[in-house]
Amino acid sequence: MTDKTLQELLENPSYNRFPKMGDVVQGAIISTSRREVRIDIEGIKTGVIRGRELYAESKEYSALKPGDTVEATVVELENENGEMELSFRFAGQKKAWEELRRLFTTGEEISVKILDANKGGLIVRLENVTGFLPVSQLAPEHYPRVTGGDKGKILEKLKSYVGESMQVRLIDANEADNKLIVSEKALWEDKQRHVIAQHKVGDAIEGEVTAVADFGAFVKFGSGANGEALEGLVHISELAWQRIDHPKDVVKVGETVKAEIIGIEGSKIFLSMKKLIDDPWKNVETRYKVGDWVEGKVLKINPFGLFVELDPEIHGLAHVSELAETPVDDMSKIATIGDTVKFRVVSIEPNEHRLGLSLKTLKEASKESAETKTEEKA
Repeated sequence: MTDKTLQELLENPSYNRFPKMGDVVQGAIISTSRREVRIDIEGIKTGVIRGRELYAESKEYSALKPGDTVEATVVELENENGEMELSFRFAGQKKAWEELRRLFTTGEEISVKILDANKGGLIVRLENVTGFLPVSQLAPEHYPRVTGGDKGKILEKLKSYVGESMQVRLIDANEADNKLIVSEKALWEDKQRHVIAQHKVGDAIEGEVTAVADFGAFVKFGSGANGEALEGLVHISELAWQRIDHPKDVVKVGETVKAEIIGIEGSKIFLSMKKLIDDPWKNVETRYKVGDWVEGKVLKINPFGLFVELDPEIHGLAHVSELAETPVDDMSKIATIGDTVKFRVVSIEPNEHRLGLSLKTLKEASKESAETKTEEKA
């Protein structure tokens, strides 16, 4: 070897940097078989990939041929044959995480396949890495709205997505913790943001009830991004002016309703149906007066009193302290649900939508009347 050739060799970066354990090296394939692949590592050494290190989940390793350039990870500097042991598997993982970090940085839309489901969300696959799509990160279209929050039914709904693909955004990629989190909701929010911006608080809308939950009803309305509609929540307290036990008593899925936008928080839209209906409590004092005796139907019994329907729009409360002169231990001795009972109006508060009723004053009045009659006879 001449001095010139030696100098050129010493100046070659590959010569000065002999691969170490864990390095990703590049080389041209020398030969392939079902059991092993041999590659020339930049003229430095021959490497071999065999056994489980030969098989990677990436499709790029399924049709290799001599002359192809590939990357592999060093897992052993020298084996029993003096060759360097390499792995496609580890190299594939490293490349996968590099791509995942890129996707996290760009925030671009990506497609993931649903592999499985558990009570917390969906198991997904992205770049041959297993990730997670939490229930809280599902778009409204896929969010499992189950009356009563039945966990079994929620899981059943989530499992119905297994095998499907969803468009998501990568929101957390941590190779050290092997943590990969994706969000369908984040992508949906971005697509809807400019459409939501076209609406403002006070706008009246008309839409279809898409779901009914314990806390309210969801209403789909308008035309959103890519032809998708917007969706808002009518809380149970905004469904009607009167007290209701469950939203299903007022609305049902598929029904067309009118509502007013009362709040917009990011992608969340809050609606009110009662806002478009005249408040019946505005003129309640023209219909009922303190001291009036009225008949009402007992709707509900609680430890603190009876909820009473005076008419379809006005409900009152007979507090437990107004049911008898002595403490009431058993409410069923006073009334049962569905009973029509005569009460006396003891208070009216239109602004607070409260009307107080009493049985005690009615009994006192009856007692006073009886005493008066006795005195008259005497």
